[in-house]
Amino acid sequence: MATVTTKQENIHFRISSEAKSVIDKAVIVSGQSLTDFATRSLLESANNILEHEFTSVLSNRDRDRLLKILDDDIEPNEALRRASNIHKDLIIE
Repeated sequence: MATVTTKQENIHFRISSEAKSVIDKAVIVSGQSLTDFATRSLLESANNILEHEFTSVLSNRDRDRLLKILDDDIEPNEALRRASNIHKDLIIE
């Protein structure tokens, strides 16, 4: 069964004639409507930016160090306990 998504929001912006011409050509080639093309393109770009912003890539050395720290059975120090409490106060409701 298909899921129906109700479109309720609008985005309005102005672009140059040259940009509009290029976009119109891409819309025709893609076989999509302008709305579908713009939505797909904006979402893809937004997801790439968010993935880049919120993803950390570790070197092999740093990955190994992190895994060792996680495997070690060491009690948290006072600074880590304070940081955890601050996190709970600010982030966790």
